[in-house]
Amino acid sequence: MKSIRIALSILAFTATAAFAQSAAQKSFDQLKSLSGSWEGKTSQGKPLNVSFRDTAGGSALMSEIHGIDRENMITMFHLDGPDRLLMTHYCGAGNQPRMTASSSPDGKTITFDFLDATNLSPSGPGHMQRLVITILDPNHHTEDWTFQAPGKEMKQFFDLKRSELAQK
Repeated sequence: MKSIRIALSILAFTATAAFAQSAAQKSFDQLKSLSGSWEGKTSQGKPLNVSFRDTAGGSALMSEIHGIDRENMITMFHLDGPDRLLMTHYCGAGNQPRMTASSSPDGKTITFDFLDATNLSPSGPGHMQRLVITILDPNHHTEDWTFQAPGKEMKQFFDLKRSELAQK
């Protein structure tokens, strides 16, 4: 009887573990909830538009930023295995920083920190170092971008609402 209870306990634990989502998967699903068009303002009060859409059969999420001077930028989010969420930012600075994600306990804030980059030159203009996305509710989120240039750090904050709600 004792061995049956042990076997059932092991089976229940294995089944629970198989159905549990990793933190990376939960964060990716949270990001996917942003699919659609967003409007907002930069830290300087300039208007901008951001769009999110699933691509590659749902294995990637693309974000496109319009309205930062003449530089439209794209960021791709995707899982790297079950336990790591990555992003690659195709920047107006001409480089492509990759960042890894961590999330807050409540899952509403996802922080991406610099991992590495392609086309990054030590004497170049700099690169994106960090992105913090905070999902305040289904129709309102913020993006806090940190750009690291030689000898200085610059921040850009976006306050965004779903497009259909921003116009009301």
